[in-house]
Amino acid sequence: MIHFVDVSVTSSEPAVTHVIPCGIEVIGVTSVGDDVFVLRCDLSQQVEVYDAVSFTLQRRLSVPGLKLSLGLAACASNKCLYASNWSNDHVHRVELTGSNAVTKWSVGRRPNGLTVNSAKNVVVVIEDERKVQEFTTHGTLLQTIQLQPDIEDPEQVVELTSGQFVISHTGTHHRVCLLDVHGAVVQSYGSTPGSDLTKMSKPRGLTVDKHGNILVADKGNNRLLVLDRSLTSAHEMSVSVDGGLNEPFSLWYDKSRGRLYVGEWYGGRVIIIDHLKDFTASHV
Repeated sequence: MIHFVDVSVTSSEPAVTHVIPCGIEVIGVTSVGDDVFVLRCDLSQQVEVYDAVSFTLQRRLSVPGLKLSLGLAACASNKCLYASNWSNDHVHRVELTGSNAVTKWSVGRRPNGLTVNSAKNVVVVIEDERKVQEFTTHGTLLQTIQLQPDIEDPEQVVELTSGQFVISHTGTHHRVCLLDVHGAVVQSYGSTPGSDLTKMSKPRGLTVDKHGNILVADKGNNRLLVLDRSLTSAHEMSVSVDGGLNEPFSLWYDKSRGRLYVGEWYGGRVIIIDHLKDFTASHV
């Protein structure tokens, strides 16, 4: 059953959300065309594929060897899906045409979140080695960026059009950091874990709108935070959904549809917010 509820984003006109109901923890959510891909923490070695109009389950993609994965991304240009394998230090690539063939390549130890950049390459956070690696769609290593020692437990990364990176991390500090092309911290938001607007608790998922505003899944505080592009101010995106947000973990913003996907960890739902032009408080 598909549930329909209202979402409030501090706007005069509320958007409508669709909710893919509860299941096992959602690791990642992304989309290509009319397909929505959902990866759960069930060790089934499968990715669920939902219809982007009806949000009904259409099929499952088999990814042999995929164990504990903490990242999912898709590329419309390369017509493929990528999943990081935290358990055995690989990235898996699934063809989205023909036989859905699966290939994989080795990465650094404990790959966490991953994304596709504007060059259509795969950018992966390497948790244990505190670095970011960029690969071609077929797994050729293009560059490795070493992170500073105070970026402990890196979680997710997004590469901006400027070539800079935004990364979320936990550890002593729970922050979102803006990095230059060499990995040096230009600006950061957050400090020790907390729940007021200047702090975060277990920040995880990241996505960026057309203006460069950054949306953060503040998992430990059960909320979404919008940071401005300079990481100097923040406001909460208030989402009215049954039971409230329950550990938001993964984010995907489909700019072509103006649609935001929020995957929950403990709640196990995927919440879809439509008609979202950007992440500012006054536009829906």
